[in-house]
Formats: sequence, structure tokens, C-alpha cells
Amino acid sequence: MKKIGFLSFGHWTPSPHSATRSAADALLQSIDLAVAAEELGADGAYFRVHHFARQLASPFPLLAAIGAKTCRIEIGTGVIDMRYENPLYMAESAGAADLIAGGRLQLGISRGSPEQVIDGWRYFGYQPAEGQNEADMARQHTEVLLDVLRGEGFARPNPQPMFPNPPGMLRPEPYSEGLRERIWWGASSDATAVWAAKLGMHLQSSTLKNDETGEPFHIQQAKQIRAYRAAWAEAGHARTPRVSVSRSIFALMNDRDRAYFGASGDDSDKVGFIDDQTRAIFGRSYAAEPDKLITQLKQDEAIAEADTLLLTVPNQLGVEYNVHVIESILKHVAPAMGWKG
Repeated sequence: MKKIGFLSFGHWTPSPHSATRSAADALLQSIDLAVAAEELGADGAYFRVHHFARQLASPFPLLAAIGAKTCRIEIGTGVIDMRYENPLYMAESAGAADLIAGGRLQLGISRGSPEQVIDGWRYFGYQPAEGQNEADMARQHTEVLLDVLRGEGFARPNPQPMFPNPPGMLRPEPYSEGLRERIWWGASSDATAVWAAKLGMHLQSSTLKNDETGEPFHIQQAKQIRAYRAAWAEAGHARTPRVSVSRSIFALMNDRDRAYFGASGDDSDKVGFIDDQTRAIFGRSYAAEPDKLITQLKQDEAIAEADTLLLTVPNQLGVEYNVHVIESILKHVAPAMGWKG
């Protein structure tokens, strides 16, 4: 295990039981947690994107703010739903945030999961072309984004511009060199993992994937990672691919930890349908004393295959408690998993 970071969904709810009661709380606490995680030695601060929900949505202002207040930690998403995105505007926003962060963005994108509203992307002005579905549209947006991030000019300049242009065709600005090589695809199926490899995107595999074989989640996920790496090698990319997996992992260090997670009963995989056609398998959570936790995690084949582990955090329990959650794993579990910090 080379890198360990956290993944936050940025939930907020106006409830007296929540430490994150507003959108402002979710955003400002996300910045504080990223700063604290960097001080602890964590490798990454990643954030989920959901629209029409009391969660984090527009990622680039948040990523830019974190980039301005940190200096080392990777900053990323897991994932941005490409059904909702204008790829050229996204390239500009991502380029600006990456420049502010000094080239530390690691952008996870995907075709998206079921959202809070029906066909929410339609309200953003998008709809699939004739003969396409929403997944096709997301992949098409992705291919345009990847092409734009190569940095080659394609737009015909005005012969009488307001300001002088550089020679040749123009590209969206600001442009951040190297960002194209730090795009990740959140794959729920083996086929889309292979597709991502062919396009030279890194792989993000979360706590959910299509149930394609009926085997335990971690075994299916490990097979997906192997298929991805084989496709990457076959494509002949010169770079080394990266793979992250996400897990809910809690080291039970005190009575508060045990009260929150000690009797969760969530220690086995779950199977269900995320839409009418897709049978999915949801990976188990881990909550135990550090020694037992290390034994359990070493039996997780997908964690062994990945180079990056993202710890999903219960952000509504507040920054202080989530710092404790991350620190407990980094100090008492991660070194036994091969992490050197």
C-alpha cells in the first residue's frame, strides 16, 4: 500500500444531531479536514460529487481552496458525474484549480450513479444524442475532456480579437500541464475498467460494483483491477497506472469508537439493485481493534491489488472526530499494511 487518503461525501443536514448542519459547514469543514489530514501525513483528500442533494456538489471551488491552504497532499474527486458536465468549461475550472494547487489534482470521474432526481442531467441542459443513452453521453463528455486536456489548440481565432492571441489555433485557458495524466475513471463493471485503461485513465473502484460473478466483493474487485492492468499493458501506455479502492474502516480505540461503530453489524457484503437492470454488490465495512483489523484487511484481495486506499469518513461527526478516525488508521493499522507515510 503506497498511499492512503480519505474520501468524504460532504453530507450535511439541519439536525441537532449533526456536526455539519449547512452547506457552508460541509465546505469549510472539508477544507479543515484536508489541512489536518496533510499534517497527519495522509496522502490524499478526495470528495464525492452529488447534485440536487445535501452533499458536496460543485468541486472546483473546494479543490482550489484546499489547494491554496495545503502544500503536499493530493486533492481529488471520487467521482464527478460526467452526465452533468460541460467538458470545455470543466477543463478550464480543473486547470485553474490544478494551477492553484501546484499540480496536485487527481480527478476521479465516471458515468454517475442513480441521483436524487429523475434524469437530473436534463436540468443542466444535457440529453443523449439520438441512439445514445445517458451512459454513452457521459463517456462522450469524458472523451472530449480528455482530448481538450492534451492542450492542443482547436478553436479558430478571431482575426480582430480584443486582446492579442498566440499564433495558431486556440485552446481553453488556463491550461495545466500534466493534468491529463491525472484523470481517474470510477468503474462499476469490468468492461468500463478495461475501457478506462485503453484511454489511459487511472482506476477508481469504490465500495460498490456490478455483481458479475456472484463471488465476494473483494474478489470481484481484485479481478476487475487485474483486467484493468492487463488492458493498460496491452494498450502500450508508457506511464504506470494507479488504482484506488475505497473502504469504510474504523479502528476501535475507545468507548466512543465502539459506541459509533462497534456494533454496526455491517461486516458482510450486501447485494441489491441500484436500478431496474443493474444488480450490484456492496462491500462490507471494517470495524475492530487494530490487531484484528490488520488481519481482516490483509485478507482483502482488492486492497492488496491497489496502490491507493481511500478511507470513507463519517463527515457529519465533525472534523475533530474524523481526524481521530484517520490518525488511528495511519498510526495503528497502515504501517502493518506496508504504508510508510
